[in-house]
Amino acid sequence: MMDPTTDNAGNTGDPGRARASLEALRAEISKAVVGQDPAVTGLVVALLCRGHVLLEGVPGVAKTLLVRALASALELDTKRVQFTPDLMPSDITGSLVYDTRTAEFSFQPGPVFTNLLLADEINRTPPKTQSSLLEAMEERQVTVDGTPRPLPDPFLVAATQNPVEYEGTYPLPEAQLDRFLLKLTIPLPSRQEEIDVLTRHAEGFNPRDLHAAGVRPVAGPADLEAARAAVAKTTISPEITAYVVDICRATRESPSLTLGVSPRGATALLATARAWAWLTGRDYVIPDDVKALALPTLRHRVQLRPEAEMEGVTADSVINAILTHVPVPR
Repeated sequence: MMDPTTDNAGNTGDPGRARASLEALRAEISKAVVGQDPAVTGLVVALLCRGHVLLEGVPGVAKTLLVRALASALELDTKRVQFTPDLMPSDITGSLVYDTRTAEFSFQPGPVFTNLLLADEINRTPPKTQSSLLEAMEERQVTVDGTPRPLPDPFLVAATQNPVEYEGTYPLPEAQLDRFLLKLTIPLPSRQEEIDVLTRHAEGFNPRDLHAAGVRPVAGPADLEAARAAVAKTTISPEITAYVVDICRATRESPSLTLGVSPRGATALLATARAWAWLTGRDYVIPDDVKALALPTLRHRVQLRPEAEMEGVTADSVINAILTHVPVPR
C-alpha cells in the first residue's frame, strides 16, 4: 500500500489506500485546527454520501478554517461566500454577461462551481437567495436561462450559522434544512485546546497560509471515488434497516415534537451509518453505527413543540431518549 502522505497523482483507486488516505486527514487537518475531530469526520462522511453539511457554532471556533484545511488536505477546489442581506441569487450561481466583442451573452460561473463551497452565515441572507442553493444541493446543477449546467464532482456545501444572534437573520425553512445531510455543532475548545491555539499563534501560525502550516494533500478525488464505491458495497441487514425505520417513526410519535423525521431523513441515516461503518474498517453496518450518526443526521430534521422548548428540551435530548427506548436488534 502506498504511503497516504505521498502525492495523490499515482492513486489507482484502491479502497484500502482510500481508507488510509481519509484516515490521514485528521492528522493533516490538526496542523491547522486544534480538536474538532467529530466535525472532520462528519465532513468526510458527507463527502462519501454526496451530502451537504450545516455547521453551527459561535464566531471564532474555526468553522471557516476547518473547511479550508479539509479542502487543502483533500486536494480539492474551495470557494467562500459571505452571505449578507443584499446578496443576490446570481452572486452565487452565476449569470449571463454581454460580451461586446462578440455581441453575444456568455455565462459567467458563480462561486457555486467548486468542490467545497463554504456558505458563511447562510441565515443572514433572505430566503430568495438561500433557495438559490436548493437546485445546486439537490440536483448538482445550476439552471440559468433555461440551460442546466452541471457542477463539479465532488461537490459539497458547508454552510455555517451562528446559534446566538437572531437580529437580522432569516432562519432556514424546514424544506431547506432537510437538504443538509448533517448538522454538526462546533463546540468551544477545552481549556487545554485553547492554550494550544494561543501557543500556535504565539509561535507564528497564520490561519491564512495553510501551506506554511504544513497542510499537504493526503487524498484526492480518485480516493473519494474509490471510497464511495466501497461504501456502496457495505452490507446492511434487514434488521438494521428496520432499526433505522423504528427510530425515525418514534420521532413522529414523540409528544415533544411537532415535526418528526421524514423518509428522506431515514434514508440519510442509513447512508451515513453505512459510510461510518466503512470508515471504521467494517464491510457491514451494526447498531452502534446508527447510534453514532443519529444526532448529526436527525437533529435538524425535527421540530420542537414551543412548550417543550420552554422547558429546556432540545432536539438532541429527544433523539437520545428515543435511542434509549427503541429496541436494538441482536
